[in-house]
Amino acid sequence: MNTKVTTLRLPKELADELHAVARADRLPVSELVRAAVYRFIAERRTEPDFKERLKEVLEEDRETLERLAA
Repeated sequence: MNTKVTTLRLPKELADELHAVARADRLPVSELVRAAVYRFIAERRTEPDFKERLKEVLEEDRETLERLAA
């Protein structure tokens, strides 16, 4: 798996709870975070409003890249 390191800032209480859940499930914290992110993205993909916003971002990025390439 190709990976990228990302820093995640959490409130201490939330981080403590995350670590406790990871220990109880005998899983690395990174595994729990990855699973949550996968679920979040899967949920977003089913929302029509999100797809429209994503198309807007795609068009904005296209305009910027075309301007840079000119």
